This record gives sequence, structure tokens and C-alpha cells, in this order.
Amino acid sequence: MLSDVVHLLVCPICGQGLETVPGALRCGRGHAFDLARQGYASLLVGSGTPGTADTAEMVAARERFLGAGHYEPLAAELARESAGARVVVEAGAGTGYYLARALGPEAVGLAFDISKFAIRRAARAHPRAGAVVADVWRPLPIADGVADVVLDVFAPRNGPEFARILRTGGRLVVVTPGPGHLRPLVEGLGLLSVDQDKEQRVARSLREFSLVERRAVEFTMELDADGVTEVVRMGPSAWHMPEATLNARISRVFEQETTKKVTTTASFQLSIFQTASRARVVP
Repeated sequence: MLSDVVHLLVCPICGQGLETVPGALRCGRGHAFDLARQGYASLLVGSGTPGTADTAEMVAARERFLGAGHYEPLAAELARESAGARVVVEAGAGTGYYLARALGPEAVGLAFDISKFAIRRAARAHPRAGAVVADVWRPLPIADGVADVVLDVFAPRNGPEFARILRTGGRLVVVTPGPGHLRPLVEGLGLLSVDQDKEQRVARSLREFSLVERRAVEFTMELDADGVTEVVRMGPSAWHMPEATLNARISRVFEQETTKKVTTTASFQLSIFQTASRARVVP
């Protein structure tokens, strides 16, 4: 819980370290942030519109889908990339599924996300992980140079802040959808397709880093109607497709199948970065 990772956190108002007190986190200047009964704290401050937060329905769909093990091969890759790390931070952590898998026997983890619905679940994802509500587009309430690994799985990327919180020699592991992700569901259901310029946009957002390695992670999945609904509802297409429309299209897809499951491809790009001054780029 937060007691294991409070030493990684700083006050989002004044930048001083935080400590746990009954029912709250508090800094030396007296700024206090309530602890929710689920064990997380919100460290969002200031005015303005925060980043887009996943809804309760999107988070619930993600928890069911990931909990069924459909993306287990990707989680295993992230666990291998995090082996030996003492501190792992996950940006846009959602339910904390990947962070929980990435923690070795001596590691602690910190999850942050803009969605309180997600962080409620991330707070109980692992006994040595803590969770806070924070916006990736604002200065992160995390101390300088404390993370061995930062995970960013389908989440926004704040290059300067990621570089600041990583220790010397630390790694940023970014996962983005590959060009064949969820085909043929993308075609059959009219889902949002992957931007062809995705890799270039990732590189532009991480100018503080050099790419060390990039590889594809691909595997097939057999999904029933519930699984198809959940994988759509947990992603960006959930913002653009009414539920009735999705249900009708899924029914049509399964009417064309001889079984109660459809086969689709999970396709990801896994990219490993280090800060530019520290990286030894692989040719």
C-alpha cells in the first residue's frame, strides 16, 4: 500500500517529501491529502481540465478482460523487462495489472492514473504497490531519480517527467498497439484503427530518450462475445461507439461463425528507452 512507497512521493504543491499520518499524506509544510478507504490518495491539485479519465464502465471491462488472462503474454514480457528492478512506476496504470506482474520479490511499485475508478482497483493489485491519482500531463508528484523502470502501456507519455523520475541507467518501457492489433475485429466492428504514424509520434513525445530496442509482441486470442465486448469497451473505441451499435455489430460477427468464439490477433510494439545521455543504442 502507500506506506511502502510514500518515500517516492512529493507534495504536488510545494515539492517536499510526504509522510503517512492517520487518514492522510502530509508534507512538512502542512499540505495534506486524504487517504481513501480503498488505500489510495488523490494528488491532483490546481485548476484546469485534467487528462481524459477512463469511466467506471471502461475500467470494469478492462479488469474482466485482463483478469481472464487474454493479455498474459504481454504481461510476461513486461515482467522480464522489469526483472531486477527495485522500484517500478506505471504511468496510466489502469487497474495495475501489468505493474503487479512486473514486481519481483524485492520490488515495490507505484501506480498512477487520472481515473479514480482505475486507481481504486490498482490500490489492491499487489501488496507492495501503492496507487495515487495524478495526471501524466502535469508535474508528477514523484521524487527525482527514484524509478528503475517506468512502464507506459497504451498511456500518454510525458518525456521530461519520465526522464526526471528515472534513476541513472533506468529504463522506460513503452507498449503501443501494432498495425495488426485486433484484426479482424477492427474491420468487422468498425473499430478505431492504429495510426500509421504512431511510432513517429511516440519518438517525438520522448525526445529526452534514445531508443535501445523495439520488438513486436504478437499472439492469437480466442474470444467469446463477452470477451469481444470487453476488449472494445476498455479501449478508445468506447468513446466513439454507442453500446447498442456495438452489440448489434458483435451479434452479426458471431452469426457468421460456426463456433461461439472468434480468433483475433493481439499485436503490440514494445519499445525500450533510456535517457539520451545514458543510452547505448542498439544498431
